[in-house]
Amino acid sequence: MAETTPAASPPLRQRPAEETAPAEDFATPPPKNSGTWRGLRPLLLRLHFYAGILIGPSLLVAAVTGLLYTATPQIESVVYRHELKVTPHGEPKPLTAQVDAAREAIPDGQLVSVTKGPGDDDTTRVTFDVRGLPEGYTQTAFVNPYDAKVRGTLRTFGEWLPVRSWFDSLHRTLHLGEFGRNYSEIAASWLWVEVLGGLALWLGAPRGRERLRKLFVPRRGPKGRGRTLSWHGAVGLWVSIGFLALSATGLTWSAHAGANIGKIQDSLGGATPSVSSALGHGTHGGSTGADSGDSSADAAAAKVDLDGAVRIARSEGLRGKLVISPPADTKSAYVIRENTRHWPEQQDSIAIDPATGKVTDKLVFDDFPVLAKLTRWGIDAHMGLLFGLANQIVLALIAIALIGMLLWGYRMWWLRRPTRAGRTRLGRPPARGAWRRVPGRVMAPLVVMTAVLAYCLPLFGLPLVCFLLGDLAVARARRRGRTRTDALAGPKEMAR
Repeated sequence: MAETTPAASPPLRQRPAEETAPAEDFATPPPKNSGTWRGLRPLLLRLHFYAGILIGPSLLVAAVTGLLYTATPQIESVVYRHELKVTPHGEPKPLTAQVDAAREAIPDGQLVSVTKGPGDDDTTRVTFDVRGLPEGYTQTAFVNPYDAKVRGTLRTFGEWLPVRSWFDSLHRTLHLGEFGRNYSEIAASWLWVEVLGGLALWLGAPRGRERLRKLFVPRRGPKGRGRTLSWHGAVGLWVSIGFLALSATGLTWSAHAGANIGKIQDSLGGATPSVSSALGHGTHGGSTGADSGDSSADAAAAKVDLDGAVRIARSEGLRGKLVISPPADTKSAYVIRENTRHWPEQQDSIAIDPATGKVTDKLVFDDFPVLAKLTRWGIDAHMGLLFGLANQIVLALIAIALIGMLLWGYRMWWLRRPTRAGRTRLGRPPARGAWRRVPGRVMAPLVVMTAVLAYCLPLFGLPLVCFLLGDLAVARARRRGRTRTDALAGPKEMAR
């Protein structure tokens, strides 16, 4: 039988040495009796790799849309200047007259609130609930306080005007409604995992001289995987606190994890309190309208209008932007709250009996539970409100850094790929079976902690299960492929 010569394999394309992955970047079997870190590191590396590849698109979209959102306050101030600002002249008209003008502009609406701006050049916002609008949206009339003329009406989401509400919805839901919230929750649920895992891998990597410099300063030199890894690790170290803060604050108002976090916060006594608008439950640190500066006791007994309620609120120490919610019925009080969300926060609120001018309830932000304060500060910082322009700039830099981190990660994966002439494959993942190298004393609590986190953060747990099932399916398919190849190779060897 003639001897057959196997076809020659296409030659491997040689890579520059700089593009070759360093040995310590990938999970290799550690020696026996190695330390906990040597066993845990390959598992972290594999998790970091798969999460980066598969969750990366969600993180990238969140970073890009978040970067766009940071500029919305300046955009709104330009686009809606006519509605927002006026030239002061004379004395302001009564708020009742301004509300009447707004009712004429939005005749089918139900009054929700009246917002009195902090400056003399601010318009008065009169907000109505109108049938047919999406959930959470209202219609707002912007009234010139000096002549009670409506300067325009806009559809609003909370206090956000159309531009900001559009970008806010893009960032939170991609304009896909409740279903779209899953993407941003997945990003928030996995960002902290990627950050902490990446920090452990970067800080635990072996280094020679100038260890601190290599930790904090990206490498210079020829382009390649080593330099990309250096930028990925060093920049990630610098911005890690910002990433973790965004992840934590993003989870607080997510759909699934946010509900669980709220329950935990409530159980720890950290729920955000609110002033009661119900009448007939007594007073709480309040005073009468006469005590608050009205000229006589008869004035205190008279029915309080919007302007009277504002005067009482000012006398009680409320400052800045005031949001007045009128009584819903005869058993309800005015609720007036501060809405200044930059530092220092002004979030005091009071309830006022419309018949007597008596303050029936009062809530001071300084008395909020610590967890409630942290939640308020965290959310406002996440939205770029807490420290004004400086807050926006920091958020923009964090978003740009996250985009860079993701692109560097994908580039390292690309440079890791095995390449033959005329044929390109995807980059190899770290070696399987890393969990077998983790000591039992570490693996057991790790599994329990992961299960608890998966329960509390469902969109962390569900993708993790998908990763594991997908990894098992790929491994099984590869084993079958190798078995089939070995079976076919047997007759060929016999034929030689």
